Amino acid sequence: MIVRNASEVEGTKADASGPKWRSLRMLTRADGMGFTVTQTTIEAGMEIEVRYENHLEACLCIEGALEIEDLETGAHHVVGPGTIYALDRHDRHFVRATAPTRLICVFAPALAGDETHDASGGYAPAS
Repeated sequence: MIVRNASEVEGTKADASGPKWRSLRMLTRADGMGFTVTQTTIEAGMEIEVRYENHLEACLCIEGALEIEDLETGAHHVVGPGTIYALDRHDRHFVRATAPTRLICVFAPALAGDETHDASGGYAPAS
């Protein structure tokens, strides 16, 4: 059984951050679960274009507000507490935080834990 508090992840290689975002990777590939769970916080005003070529992702908004734009279809979505969005086709999307936001995200397959967003908006190893 794995029991882990966010305080145990803070300051480790599984504590990733970038401009106006922070992702605590609560479960990673090393845990052998086959998926990653993160607690992600985003500051108001953060904007980023993202496409994960090698991972599927689902995000459940716990608090805050985001606008998500599907860059293939042009569809716009407002995400608030209790809303989940799933990037089930490696969707190229644009995220804009309109308020401080906290998400619980699941990635499959699992992340190593030290990845950060690269110039294309995907994940690249930090090493």
